[in-house]
Amino acid sequence: MASAEAPAARPILYSYWRSSCSHRVRIALNLKGIDYEYKAVNLLKGEQSDPEFMKLNPMKFVPAWVDGDAVIGDSYAIALYLEDKYPQRPLLPQDLEKKALNIQIASIVCSGIQPLHNLTLVRFIEQKVGTGESLPWVQQQIDRGFTAVENMIKGCAGKFAMGDEVQLADVFLAPQIFAAVTRFQIDMSKYPTLARLHDQYMTHPAFEAALPDRQPDAPSSA
Repeated sequence: MASAEAPAARPILYSYWRSSCSHRVRIALNLKGIDYEYKAVNLLKGEQSDPEFMKLNPMKFVPAWVDGDAVIGDSYAIALYLEDKYPQRPLLPQDLEKKALNIQIASIVCSGIQPLHNLTLVRFIEQKVGTGESLPWVQQQIDRGFTAVENMIKGCAGKFAMGDEVQLADVFLAPQIFAAVTRFQIDMSKYPTLARLHDQYMTHPAFEAALPDRQPDAPSSA
């Protein structure tokens, strides 16, 4: 009698509770109902520079995703990997124009907003310019990106950014808006569509479970 195959190991998400890049992957995983192991990487303690972690992501960023032999160290690449491997709950529509708009919004967040206020850059500004001097810079970058996205979606948004179903744009927008509201003192009254979406995200179970303060490595005071 043939022996039963060992169950496949759960995929692993290397994450930091407050990282918006990790946050967006957690949302995608929740929406697709994927069971995974959470491994915390403390950015404030420099654990991203550990040689073992650098094997997973040489850029020393979170998140990193390990699924069998697949090792992916970028949130956008992880999201697209999940979309292809788990198509049963699609985040990208079949309509080419709507698909392109989702991708464009995700790209604005992950290349035109978030990298301009990541931990490395904020620390650099604080060290070179002065304590507290990073906030005006961060606010300027977020305002520029939010102005663009607000104009792009105000005519097509429904319950969510691209209509009445959660799509990839929402996965990327939700953590960015959350950070803007809770960390960077952005006046969301200038962005009524994004403000309304934020309220919607905060009541959606998949988004709620991905919130920073719900993560196992979040400090008790978060």
